[in-house]
Amino acid sequence: MERRVVVTGCSAITPIGRTKEEIIRHLVDGTSGVKQLRDDGLLSDHIHSGVFGTVDYPIEYDFKRTYRKTMGPVAFYACQVAKEILEGAGLSDDFITSGRLGVSFGSTHGSPSVQRGIYRSFFSNSKSEFSSIGAVDYLKSMVHTTAVNITKMFGITGRVISSSTACTTSSQSIGLGYEMVKYGMQDAMLCGGADEYDTTTVAVFDNLLACSTAFNDAPHLTPRPFDVRRDGLVVGEGAGAVLLEEYEFAKRRGANILCEVTGFSCNNSGGDLIFPNVDAITRTIRLGLQDAKISADEVDLVSAHATATKMGDVVEAQAIYNVYGNSPLITGLKSYMGHTMGSCGAIELIIALYMMEEGFVAPTLNLDKIDERCAMIRHATGIAECDIRIAAIQNFAFGGVNTSIIIKKI
Repeated sequence: MERRVVVTGCSAITPIGRTKEEIIRHLVDGTSGVKQLRDDGLLSDHIHSGVFGTVDYPIEYDFKRTYRKTMGPVAFYACQVAKEILEGAGLSDDFITSGRLGVSFGSTHGSPSVQRGIYRSFFSNSKSEFSSIGAVDYLKSMVHTTAVNITKMFGITGRVISSSTACTTSSQSIGLGYEMVKYGMQDAMLCGGADEYDTTTVAVFDNLLACSTAFNDAPHLTPRPFDVRRDGLVVGEGAGAVLLEEYEFAKRRGANILCEVTGFSCNNSGGDLIFPNVDAITRTIRLGLQDAKISADEVDLVSAHATATKMGDVVEAQAIYNVYGNSPLITGLKSYMGHTMGSCGAIELIIALYMMEEGFVAPTLNLDKIDERCAMIRHATGIAECDIRIAAIQNFAFGGVNTSIIIKKI
């Protein structure tokens, strides 16, 4: 039997703030969180792109040493948002450790800063440097470090899923968590994703000629989704998490229900691993609506993946038009933060939820002149008052992995 799934908690660490108030202020004021790339002494001299979506404010971690010792920077982010959610959720310790709460959490590639230290030691001629590799370094760097550090800190014994599908990591994590609850495998799931500050990630996309390079001296002017002057994505960092619960369970315990997750779709383009496929993305959007049992004209807001790559935005605009026409408002939230990689889906869902609660849609930042190839859809070009009843959050990743999540106001 299918069960209803609701969101009862959320937390985010983003380049435009941590609290709902901070994030909304940045959206309303049109303030970017993109900064100049910091020189970490590694690859910066060889990278053409000089911008990054940066978390440049301090975060006070009060984790016990027994937890900290297996955590790299990405796990610190993940455990912090998880901690904030669980502290505010009102779940009993008995439930948290009962096996009825699971974790679905991932990152793009674990902790690359820790991995670099390991590889440097491996290839060093110094025996002492090789011997400096710690017993816990793998636990800090492994691809599922976020999920298992969360389970360790809180004694969570339920299902563990750790997606690592680049740009769809956290949206897939939320979708798979939604299915766990919907089909009775768990009563609640803590879901999301995180990625840390790292120049090697910039280097990878820079080498693919996918990064923005024209605005290195004016970081706030990039990325520029759907704009004629867009010149590529901006890598960013952050974390986002949501708590999903079965509706009746949440209602019985008096949880604060924020919205309902009504649909999820995930498929693959089945072809090129880099170039987006309009037919596959169109199919993903339709499958999400089908799972939510709604028609396209019921959707009020689409949070587009909108990375500001030359062809990615065009293909996404075509797919949106194929399904929605020019009915819902479209916004590209990466314009404020850059592409926060494995955390982008969760962060964008949380921001869509905030806009749903406050009754407005933030415009795509830096959208000064719409590319005519993207002009067929209804772009949010200014703050728009809007009663958002249903929102769709869509994300697409290298490898041809596509996702769509549908949320509904309760």
